[in-house]
Amino acid sequence: MVKRSVVTILSFVSILAWLSPATAQERLRLAWAGFSPTNSPIWVIEDRKLMQKQGVTPEIIAINASPTVLQALLANEIDAASISVTTLTSSRLQGADTVLIVGVVPTFVDHIISLASITKVEQLKGKIGGVNRLGSTSDLGLRLALRKLGVDPENDVKIIPVGGNPERFAALSKGLTQFTIMPEPFLTQAERLGFRNLYNVSELNIPFWWNGILTRDSIIKNQRPLMLKLARAMVEAIHIIKTEKDYAIRLFKKNLGVSDPEGLERAYKDYSNIFPEAPYPTPDGVKTMLDDLAPKNPKARSADPKAFVDPSLIHELDSSGFIKQLYRK
Repeated sequence: MVKRSVVTILSFVSILAWLSPATAQERLRLAWAGFSPTNSPIWVIEDRKLMQKQGVTPEIIAINASPTVLQALLANEIDAASISVTTLTSSRLQGADTVLIVGVVPTFVDHIISLASITKVEQLKGKIGGVNRLGSTSDLGLRLALRKLGVDPENDVKIIPVGGNPERFAALSKGLTQFTIMPEPFLTQAERLGFRNLYNVSELNIPFWWNGILTRDSIIKNQRPLMLKLARAMVEAIHIIKTEKDYAIRLFKKNLGVSDPEGLERAYKDYSNIFPEAPYPTPDGVKTMLDDLAPKNPKARSADPKAFVDPSLIHELDSSGFIKQLYRK
């Protein structure tokens, strides 16, 4: 009887030992929106299996629109998301506990593209501009840039939604719009189609989190070690992009479906320079969005930008020496 009990126990332990690698493995559900180099750190995490290296099995999902990603985050269908501050601010102002934990692209890396006949920004007055969707990052970037350049986006021009990059090219070609905004590597394509690179918006240095990692306060509270591993993977992925140029360009080519060497080279230069080594999610990039919303939204007027960011995960990695070790400083 005792012998049978021992055999049963040993069998049970054996089964647990066989199951433990799978059952002990942490899982992360991460979504991203937007086929742009802004999301290239996510592509690196997936391609280089950076989460698996930390004992985490990731489920990485590409979703077409940021609002859909946000809905998934708020419904607990994902743990984190790679999207812009526009989604963060709108959701938190409505009472959600969304928060930015990694800042990836701290400003606009877009270019204002126009018809060849337009040679100065002032000539945009009275013209029609095309963006992806009203309220999207491209829309906000264009409006903020125009305002900085002395063109009133509300009264001097008309801005309409036309869709993604192919649709924006088509709108320009048909004369439906006379200018738009888009990043590399699509700028090179635009120039080859005869359009003008009118202005590099990144030169304005507008503080704005065009892209970063969002999660929720409740998730950080309950799964902080998992979120720390995600932040670590993001820091490592950014380092890989900044230091492995040929690999990064191949990844851009694969995920963007762009084969033009010049466009890919220019895209790599833009993004590798703009990605921060220590991607702290600073509140100034949120403040720009809140200031833009303030005239129409009293909640934005009184909101504290610091409440929208949690830099503690990056601070922990930085304090540990992990980031300095990567860059050997």
